[in-house]
Amino acid sequence: MSNILEVDSGVLVRKLAEKLKEEGVAKPEYIDYAKTGAGKERVPSDPDFWYTRCASVLRQTYLKGPIGISRLRTRYGVRKKHIVTRHHHFRSGGSLIKDAFDALEKQGYVKKTKEGRVVTQKGQSFLDKTSSELNKGV
Repeated sequence: MSNILEVDSGVLVRKLAEKLKEEGVAKPEYIDYAKTGAGKERVPSDPDFWYTRCASVLRQTYLKGPIGISRLRTRYGVRKKHIVTRHHHFRSGGSLIKDAFDALEKQGYVKKTKEGRVVTQKGQSFLDKTSSELNKGV
């Protein structure tokens, strides 16, 4: 069994997103029309953005859990460019992250505790199996 730290994070998130899409993770209706935060001007152009964000949230929860929505809002935020003044950091939208947590909780990969969200045994085995598949080259 390999660990998720032994695999390239971008490749792992893409593979997890494919698997989450196959499993039928619930996609909210507003995702195709909503921006990801105040620092963005447009909606994401990737049609599978929702599954990629869910996979990334699952990976971040595995690495840094217990973790809350506020810390992930800072993690997924951007630096907005201004013409005259300095750049400022804008946090990401919270409802997108909360809905991702809710979808992952329905699948049984994440659970809510007093300290924050943590990965369950099912979620940990899902991540470890996916990373071992990538290590083997399957």
